[in-house]
Amino acid sequence: MRRLISSGSPFETTAGYSRAVVEGNWCFVSGTTGYDYATMTMPESVEDQTRNCLSTIGRVLEDAGFSFADVVRCHYYVTEAAFADRVFPILGETFGAIRPAATMIVCDLIRPEMRIEIEVTALRRG
Repeated sequence: MRRLISSGSPFETTAGYSRAVVEGNWCFVSGTTGYDYATMTMPESVEDQTRNCLSTIGRVLEDAGFSFADVVRCHYYVTEAAFADRVFPILGETFGAIRPAATMIVCDLIRPEMRIEIEVTALRRG
C-alpha cells in the first residue's frame, strides 16, 4: 500500500511532491534541505544545514515506520566541493555504523541560501 509522508513544508504543496513515499518495505525520502521547518529559516553554515537535513529526515523516517538503520542509499548534493570535508564528520555520526551506499555531487541548488540537500532510500528488512 502506498503511503505519502509530509514534513509540513509549504514547498511540498507548491511543488507537488511528498517528503517521503512508502511503498511496501521501501521508503523513498525526497531531497531535503537544511530549513528549520518550524521557523522556515535557513541557517548559514553547511554544518547546521546538514544537521537540519538529518533531523528532518530522521523524523520523516520515524513517521514512516523506519529508522536511519534502514537506510541503504544516500545522495548528497553540496554547492561547493570544500563542503565535503566539513559535512563528512556529521554524516559519519549518523551513518558510520550503517554504511549505506552513497554519492556526493557538487551542484547548484534551487535557492542561493541552500548549501546541501540530502536524499535517502530505506528498506525495512524482515
